[in-house]
Amino acid sequence: MVGGAQGASARPGPVAGTESALRDATTSAIRYWERGRVAYNVVLALVVVVEFAAAWPQSRGRLTFDVGQWLFLLAVLANVAYCAAYPVDVFAQLSGFRDSWLRVRWLLLLVGLVFATILTRFASIEIFGGGL
Repeated sequence: MVGGAQGASARPGPVAGTESALRDATTSAIRYWERGRVAYNVVLALVVVVEFAAAWPQSRGRLTFDVGQWLFLLAVLANVAYCAAYPVDVFAQLSGFRDSWLRVRWLLLLVGLVFATILTRFASIEIFGGGL
């Protein structure tokens, strides 16, 4: 019985191929998106700094511990939202469109960055009192 169980587990089945494909897609996604996260955070931080400067000197008076906590919370939420790209990327890589997807996934990064930049700008305007 032990020999039969070992023989059955030694043969690669369809699940082994699926696990390998999922591992490869996940590894590719992590490599790509974590490099992009640095640029994403730098761009969003620059938006906050620009809006802070644009609302000067009123923005200086808005710097409080509570505002600092709000900015921290929003930064964490922006990074949680960034993670929404992972399931899309892995799903696309597991499809028959993998090669095409790998050539154009930068578009998802660009659209997400533009969307996040707009949200960050509006939040910064509200926080620093610059008004729309």
